[in-house]
Amino acid sequence: MPVDADTEKFIKAIALKNSVEHDGKSQAHAVVAKIAGSKPELRSQVKELMPEINAIVQKINAMPLAEQKSLLEELAPGEMATKKLTVGQQLPPLEGAVQGKVVTRFPPEPNGYPHIGHAKAAIIDEEYARMYGGKLILRFDDTNPLKEKLEYYDAIAQGLEWLGVKPDIVKNTSDDIELLQSYGRKLVELGGAYICTCSQDKVHDLRAKGLPCECRRDHAIALDRVRKMFDGSYGESGAIVRFKGEMADQNTAMRDPALFRIVEGDHPRLGTKVRVWPTYDFAAPIEDSIDGVTHAIRTKEYELRNALYFAVLERLQLRKPYLLEFSRLEFEGLPVSKRKIRPLIDNGTIKSWDDPRLPTLAAFKRRGFVPEAIRKFVLSLGFTLAETKPPIESLEAFNRKLIDPTSPRVFFVKNPVEVHIKDAPEEEVVLKNHPTDVTLGTRKVKASDKFYIAGDDTANLKVGDEIRLIELSNIKITGVDPRLITAEVQGGEIRQSMQKIQWIAKNDIVEYKVLIPKALYLGEEYNMNSLEIARGFTESFVSGLKPDTQIQFVRFGFCRIDDGKTAILTHR
Repeated sequence: MPVDADTEKFIKAIALKNSVEHDGKSQAHAVVAKIAGSKPELRSQVKELMPEINAIVQKINAMPLAEQKSLLEELAPGEMATKKLTVGQQLPPLEGAVQGKVVTRFPPEPNGYPHIGHAKAAIIDEEYARMYGGKLILRFDDTNPLKEKLEYYDAIAQGLEWLGVKPDIVKNTSDDIELLQSYGRKLVELGGAYICTCSQDKVHDLRAKGLPCECRRDHAIALDRVRKMFDGSYGESGAIVRFKGEMADQNTAMRDPALFRIVEGDHPRLGTKVRVWPTYDFAAPIEDSIDGVTHAIRTKEYELRNALYFAVLERLQLRKPYLLEFSRLEFEGLPVSKRKIRPLIDNGTIKSWDDPRLPTLAAFKRRGFVPEAIRKFVLSLGFTLAETKPPIESLEAFNRKLIDPTSPRVFFVKNPVEVHIKDAPEEEVVLKNHPTDVTLGTRKVKASDKFYIAGDDTANLKVGDEIRLIELSNIKITGVDPRLITAEVQGGEIRQSMQKIQWIAKNDIVEYKVLIPKALYLGEEYNMNSLEIARGFTESFVSGLKPDTQIQFVRFGFCRIDDGKTAILTHR
């Protein structure tokens, strides 16, 4: 098929964008999906355009990445400039945005606790709404009664409140179930969908082969079946509503996907009143349209389903929002997939959704991360499709900068070893709670001749070594034993080369433990050593601190007080 110059330029720009966002390698199926989603008028021509699309993709993939970027900037000026976001900059502008008219939405399914990936989506949605003086909708996508619980609605709302995300409207997809069902019936009546009674295995097999089933062929049968579908004549899994797409489409999302299914379950809000539930692929575009959403922003995993999103709205003659995708967020070793997390909860390996090893917002809060750090981190990543798993240390850097000025410095000694200091005087030592902020005050410790220091600090000690007990005195080692170190007081001069260690006076000890979360998964396997427990002594001062207090154990790390005997390591 001959391709005009404008269409060729458009295809090249789409393919170049896809390639630049994926480290120089464009994917033909993703390009097709983007073309169909961006220009509905080309959708019917995709089959004829495929040779040209494949040729363009092949040619672009043979170019160096730098050359691809240069050509993209030439064909679509500004695309490169708006793809990356740095701290302090605004998000890239939204296409077609009108000040005061932008409406975004955050649509989580209440089937678990919100995680760091949800945080990214919610923050971006809110930032755009505020940038344009618009509105943010929190819409619970609650159309699967088998997985949803009231507990999860509350957890999501609480997570957003902690993040500081404030929706202007809160609603549930299930609020509109009767309207959604009426649109489903209408789509069948218009010939845009049909009722399929084939087995799940048969549907799966024919979709893989790109072949239609007999249910698709007769519109009169579809009209008879649609009444039965919604009046309760079919049992669970007895029938589904399928979109009438193109079974030979290279984009498999368009091969007659399911739009409604029968689910026998007790919905957390509607009980057993509803049996026929829409899938996300049907509910999302309808809800976005009727809710007045102007810009629907979602993760790139839905990229191939964009064509379906617009096709549903087109056939029902409903308003189409702009659709944007970005890469989802998770950290190496800390997957957000419920497939990997839920079994750990269900079998009791992990006791609760706020376990500090998890990527949930409740877990980040319990570890001692602050919402502002998460927001700054999310905005630093940029609005991009490039899939990355940033190291959690990058989030820690933002958090450290925010909590360092307000975290009291106190001592904790892990695996303590006793130290006797010959002829050490009894004295009251005044310790600063912060090296620079005098408003955090001081604390007093009565010191004598008996102390504890961390076991790690004794590992390489030998007779004759001089060390500095921080804020107290210098001592010289006179005897080394695994259970007891003996020493004598030296002068007060602090030398740069001298080892400086924290200590606990024997008459001021409190038994204490610190939970140290580590990678939850190593590759595809659960890490059996994902939680380390450091045991030792801390100062009695710490036992008086309230839960949620953020502290820094000197030479150990920043921690959040969990209870009177436990802290959780936030990060080093």
